[in-house]
Amino acid sequence: MIFRTTALAAALLFCACAHAAQDIPGQDVSDIPARQWQPFWAKRETGYIKTADGTELRYSALLPATSGKFPVLVRYSGYDSGSIGGSAYLADDETFSVDLDKQLVALGYAVVGVQARGSGCSQGTFDFLGPAYGTDGRDAVEFVAKQAWSNGKVGMFGWSWSGMSQLMTASERPASLKAIAPGMVLGDARGDSWAPGGVPAPEFVTGWHWYLAQRWAAVKASAQSENDSRCLAQLARNEAEIGKHALTYQLIRHPLRDEWTEQRNIRSRTHRIQVPVLSFEAWQDEAVMAREGYYHETLKPEQLWTVQTNGPHDIYEATRFRDKLVAFFDHFVKGEGNGFDKTAHVEIWQETTSPKRDTPHDLNETATPGWVIERPRLPLDITPLRFALAGDGKLLENGQPSGEPDEYTYPVAGPDVNTYEEDNAWGAQKPGWKDGSLAYTSAPLQRDVLGYGTASADLWLSTPMGPDMDVQVTLTQLLPDGQEVFVQRGWLRMSSRKLDDHKSTALRPWRLDTPDAVEPMLPDTPTLGRVEIPPFSHPFRAGSRIRIWIDAPGRTGGYGFDTFALPARPKLLHDAEHPSALVLGELKGVAIPKAQPACDSLLKQPCRPDPLK
Repeated sequence: MIFRTTALAAALLFCACAHAAQDIPGQDVSDIPARQWQPFWAKRETGYIKTADGTELRYSALLPATSGKFPVLVRYSGYDSGSIGGSAYLADDETFSVDLDKQLVALGYAVVGVQARGSGCSQGTFDFLGPAYGTDGRDAVEFVAKQAWSNGKVGMFGWSWSGMSQLMTASERPASLKAIAPGMVLGDARGDSWAPGGVPAPEFVTGWHWYLAQRWAAVKASAQSENDSRCLAQLARNEAEIGKHALTYQLIRHPLRDEWTEQRNIRSRTHRIQVPVLSFEAWQDEAVMAREGYYHETLKPEQLWTVQTNGPHDIYEATRFRDKLVAFFDHFVKGEGNGFDKTAHVEIWQETTSPKRDTPHDLNETATPGWVIERPRLPLDITPLRFALAGDGKLLENGQPSGEPDEYTYPVAGPDVNTYEEDNAWGAQKPGWKDGSLAYTSAPLQRDVLGYGTASADLWLSTPMGPDMDVQVTLTQLLPDGQEVFVQRGWLRMSSRKLDDHKSTALRPWRLDTPDAVEPMLPDTPTLGRVEIPPFSHPFRAGSRIRIWIDAPGRTGGYGFDTFALPARPKLLHDAEHPSALVLGELKGVAIPKAQPACDSLLKQPCRPDPLK
């Protein structure tokens, strides 16, 4: 799908792609027919939830029958959740999945949308992931549990912003909350999204505010059709006030990790969660990326079930995942003895494809893994696999570094990958790329390797200028036929390289990322920078080769970076004194199917001809 904008193409941050063909300014109107819905609920109820501080949040409840008491599933976000069931929703002008809501209502659940404070028709001040977001969620859960149509058992579901709300709400431990199913979240907003590896990424949040305005336009359309004057008046106030609290404004005020950013670090509170959790992660997620703050590590392994896959942000819509989601809620919310608690806690989808890609909904709903790995629970036993960087662009498995330093021109951005303008695709090489990037490639593998989890590119760099530079590392697989497959990308601002030695491992550098930890580069002084490559799972088959590219940050998904711009000719050293290396995690004991999937069939893992040939 081709889009015509650049800076505002990030507009789909934290959103479903249902309107990807229409929600980016400056492009042609899509000719994809929109879905149309008829009311599938027996009764709809709308109103307001009064929180502990008196702020009133808009909600909309879709009930499966006109009488009776039902288990309740809540979706809570700042998009248009408080207006589900309205006219825009029935026209499929909805952030998330109407089809999923319909499935849940048909199974006897009351589906309730709750609007975050300061958004849509809800009162209060807009404060993305601010402290009140969790306490408001707690109040909302207890409110719906006490309604005449509720049986008192509440779960929460959804992805993106509505996934983050679940983690923040569950950390407040509402008594009526029985289970949550968050997908595709920011566990640590700064480390995951606002400045991955310490490199500011302002394009994303800029476009996101444009997208948020479009979602509130859907709220307005529904309110107008219902003659809801209260909603319209509050929406107008929120639209007038949001500029004072926009993320674009806040991130300029808070360029480094400080108290404000730490208040929005969800990981810092997820250890308080006590209910069962079903998580869904997408390795090449174009909206929140793959780190998710590593919040899973703060939960008890016995309370966490997780599904992991290659693919996009909205793959939560996949019908295969929805089968698991329903079984999870049927067990922990309805109380059915369906044996879900005895199932494997880790399900890793490998080489996921979609047989139908006519619309974004089709792509997500039909997403199907080529094969699946199951493990009893996290953490998995991962073996570090070390490749030394050496002269002549070589990666040597268990080898020794050697050769003279390699120079390159900085900053030349690496090629775009998976942007909103051209999704599931590599972009063209940038002018000057041959002199502005370095590539290191292994020999053909003698065995199958299942790469899993985080990786670390440990690079010794020097620059004649200082005091800083930004590094991008792109991990790829080079197939025997000469095609190159995208696997994952990571970034590092070298002044942000200082690590927490207690948390860092061979496979994951853990940056301190505090103002006091900033360390400028000194001119012509070799400096070790460990670049964190976010989690992935990918089979490198025997006969294929592993490659890394090193250059300046390029646009990836919805992310465009504010790169340190002082031109220089840095050097990458790889000798005995400066042992640059790539360290991958290997999940052993996996039988990898022999057949390599067709190029460009894997979701978010595009192919291209080897540029070095």
